[in-house]
Amino acid sequence: MWHAYAMTYRSTVDEYRALHDDSRSTVEERKANYTTLVNHYYDLATDFYEYAWGTSFHFAPRVVGEKFKDSILRHESFLSRKIGLSAGMKVLDVGCGVGGPARNIAKMSGARVVGINNNAYQLEKARKHTEKARMTGQCEYIKADFMNIPVEDGHFDAIYTIEASCHAPDRTALFSELFRVLKPGGFFGGYEWCLTDRYDGTRSDHRRIKKEIEEGDGLPDLTHTSAVDQSLRDSGFDLVEVCDLATAGSPERPWYYALTGGDISIASIPRTPIGRVITNKATAVLERFSVLPEGTAEVSRVLGKAGDALVEGGETEIFTPMYYFLARKPA
Repeated sequence: MWHAYAMTYRSTVDEYRALHDDSRSTVEERKANYTTLVNHYYDLATDFYEYAWGTSFHFAPRVVGEKFKDSILRHESFLSRKIGLSAGMKVLDVGCGVGGPARNIAKMSGARVVGINNNAYQLEKARKHTEKARMTGQCEYIKADFMNIPVEDGHFDAIYTIEASCHAPDRTALFSELFRVLKPGGFFGGYEWCLTDRYDGTRSDHRRIKKEIEEGDGLPDLTHTSAVDQSLRDSGFDLVEVCDLATAGSPERPWYYALTGGDISIASIPRTPIGRVITNKATAVLERFSVLPEGTAEVSRVLGKAGDALVEGGETEIFTPMYYFLARKPA
């Protein structure tokens, strides 16, 4: 399970924690060092994500009676339809992770999906998963910073991002780069991690939840939904649709339901509170006996704390991981 970076795992953990230590790093420094921040985070967290989440690292609105994986596929399908994907189109997946959404969307739409990711370990896994799925002709991946995409202007017919643009140090700069590589008349859609109108920066509990989500999920700084809208406009896009899908599912199945222990199955255990406790204890024991690299248990604790903070953010409605937007580049 553990990868080739294990030899430097401890130092990576220390460097990552230092970037999120307010006594040693500011928000501006995290933004300036976002490539290091995000790369360290995914070097450390990717195996945990796949263990608990599969290959599509995102949330989705839930409905009663719907399986977790089905909600993930429905959420991806919704975005694919909204940006108008069809066979023969060339689409960019911004921050593609290990390629789960890219492969699913390629299957659904018949489009050719190009994933961009700056993390070597995730791309290695994405290519292996894609080869195993026999989809190398329909999905490809490029290693690059999504703030500087190595293609010509107007290269893509459509663009989407799923819970990835929140890693950008400057959304206006990112959206401007995406505007450049999108064909005139093309659609850009996505799901953003955002603070909502209910967030109150004067409240210590709200600030704590925000901080724990940022540290546990590799984010330089969470921003408000209105800032996403403004960045899209400032980048040249026409806004077609925006809404928070956090309440789109059944009230009995909130988007964070998978983190609460509501799903009852063997596969769901790692996502639950008790599963997080078990994982923390197991990694501590395995690390003590040198089965896992030093620092693994600390990463598990940070991710577990973030899971709890995500639930709190959802329950208080101060945070959403699915602020949906659909934008169009003028023809």
